[in-house]
Amino acid sequence: MEFFIIITLLLVGFVLITLQIRSNAQKTNNSNNNKLVQQIIDLKSKLSAKEERIKILNEKIKDAQETKKETEERLTKEFENLANKILDLNSEKFKKQNKEQIDTLLSPLSEQIEKFKKKVEDTNEKGVERNAMLMQKIISLESLNNKLSQDAINLANALKGDSKTQGDWGESRLELLLEKSGLTNGVHFSTQAAYKDDEGKLKKPDFIINLPENKHLIIDSKVSLTAYVEYYNAEDEITEQQAIKRHIDSIKRHYMELSDKDYPNLYGINTPDHVLMFVPNEPALMLALNEDKNLYLNALEKNIVLVSASTLLATLSTVASIWKQEDQKRNALDIAIAGGKLYDKFEGFVQDLLKVGKSLKSSTDSYEDAISKLTEGRGNIIKKIENLKDLGAKTKKSLPPEIIDRVNQDEDN
Repeated sequence: MEFFIIITLLLVGFVLITLQIRSNAQKTNNSNNNKLVQQIIDLKSKLSAKEERIKILNEKIKDAQETKKETEERLTKEFENLANKILDLNSEKFKKQNKEQIDTLLSPLSEQIEKFKKKVEDTNEKGVERNAMLMQKIISLESLNNKLSQDAINLANALKGDSKTQGDWGESRLELLLEKSGLTNGVHFSTQAAYKDDEGKLKKPDFIINLPENKHLIIDSKVSLTAYVEYYNAEDEITEQQAIKRHIDSIKRHYMELSDKDYPNLYGINTPDHVLMFVPNEPALMLALNEDKNLYLNALEKNIVLVSASTLLATLSTVASIWKQEDQKRNALDIAIAGGKLYDKFEGFVQDLLKVGKSLKSSTDSYEDAISKLTEGRGNIIKKIENLKDLGAKTKKSLPPEIIDRVNQDEDN
């Protein structure tokens, strides 16, 4: 019995202990559950805060991406503008502008050089042409002289007894001779120009030849044909000798009258003391000179030089040659003046060219400085912009390889 009581007590004790243990376990579980619930609540609160922060960060990231995109586009545009400005300095447009500027500077110089060259060539060509023309004119004048002599004989009968007609014919022959010699009326000679003597009387020499340095040569035509024609038509020696004497007297009378006019002392004329007396019919003059050996010297003492077409040709050819030399001198002077002007223009061109060179050097230096700022040093602009591309910036174009190579070379150095 006692045994059953002990067993019962043990069972009761075991049950009580078990219940106590369960009660304690329950309390412990409840406490743990409460802690877990509180932890869950805290975690949810923290999670909610984190989610809010993540949302804010996402918005900031979005804003940053938009700002980054805008900055990237702005930097790309600015770089392109800067690169275009720099590259334009060495572009075809810049070369064209420089070419136009240099062409503008060279154009007047080229024109002056061409004018100078043409003037020199013209002078040389004219010199050769003039020599050839001079020979041709001498031949032509010889033929003309023969024609004049023949014309004089043919016209002699018609001119007999009419001094005025004879004088006009002689002057026309002399003017023709002057023109055939290469002299120009109004330029190299003048006809019937009026001058005053010391008493104020007007006198008109037949022809005044203009010489360089404002000097002159006077030629007066005198025709003696009447007695010469009588000599030519004489049928006997006595008539012949009488006609020759009258012919010589006619020539003497002409040179005496010409000497009395004292043409060399006319106001405004700068001439030697001698005046040329032109006898258009050369055979008539030769006849008088052959018959009277002192005729030429006697005329010379009166400051009159007797000339025919053939003897006058040499003088006129000399005058024409003097004028040609004078023209060549003037051409040489013009060439010298043109050369001086050309030199001055060339000096100005050189100065402008030096300015262009300095401008080109300055532009090149500015270009190199700008490129250096873009490509050299740590954190240079080119590198930063390329990094944007590496970070995922979407681009359709790439920077020129030579720019990238320059950056890489700088980093290697």
